[in-house]
Amino acid sequence: MRPRTPGKAPASPVRTAKPARKAGRRHPLATVALLAIGLGLTGGAYAAFTTTTASAEEPQVAAASQTSVDEGKKLFQSNCATCHGLDAQGSSVAPSLIGVGAAAVDFQVGTGRMPMQMQGPQAEQKPVQFTDEQVKALADYVASLAPGPSIPEQKYLDGKGNAAHGAELFRINCAMCHNVAGAGGALTEGKFAPPLTGVSAQHIYEAMITGPQNMPVFNDLNITPQGKADIITYLKYIQNNPSPGGFELGSLGPVAEGLFLWIFGLGAIVALTVWITAKSN
Repeated sequence: MRPRTPGKAPASPVRTAKPARKAGRRHPLATVALLAIGLGLTGGAYAAFTTTTASAEEPQVAAASQTSVDEGKKLFQSNCATCHGLDAQGSSVAPSLIGVGAAAVDFQVGTGRMPMQMQGPQAEQKPVQFTDEQVKALADYVASLAPGPSIPEQKYLDGKGNAAHGAELFRINCAMCHNVAGAGGALTEGKFAPPLTGVSAQHIYEAMITGPQNMPVFNDLNITPQGKADIITYLKYIQNNPSPGGFELGSLGPVAEGLFLWIFGLGAIVALTVWITAKSN
């Protein structure tokens, strides 16, 4: 070891000074925080705008009486709770009814689809099991559980809209399943789009805003209430006015018409040819 020099203190280790943070420098997480705040404000403003618009356009009905709600609850627990649960929360065999609104109940029960007769690809239409008052009470009870689509106002159901505009909307949004003449059609896995002849205007409107079975929901932002009224006007027009081309063949389109021509048209030609040949011989 080197001897220590007398009179000199040992040298202290030199410390490296950390560079001072620059004045006004932004924290690394500030950008993330600003983005989160901006996205939150934008999402909140959009949600408020769309909710306000939809609420303004949605038909409003008078609030149901407590007596009707109580009666509907009794009917529900007696006839529907086995599948949908005592509190309409749903089960393994039936969906929840919280938030479906009065329109869904009026359509499903008012057309006889509910209660279901048997499990299948979709609920079949059958004779209605309840009176009009009971259907209304069931609808009032389900509507009291949570907000949802309400039964449409009568002004949209009178069939006095624009049939030409309704035909255009129907061809764009509905004809691929229901046929351009509303005759219905087959879907996949045993499902089908039912014919729309003979269906009440109220049930047609309710189907558009609730999307029963395999049908999509057309809320007021997709098709306005007046647009729905125009579609109803078009459907009632083609129902009440016969085809100008003669026999409709079920309004099933060119496939049915071509099949008819091949079977009966060519059959008639062949029969005439055989008759002429036999006559000449």
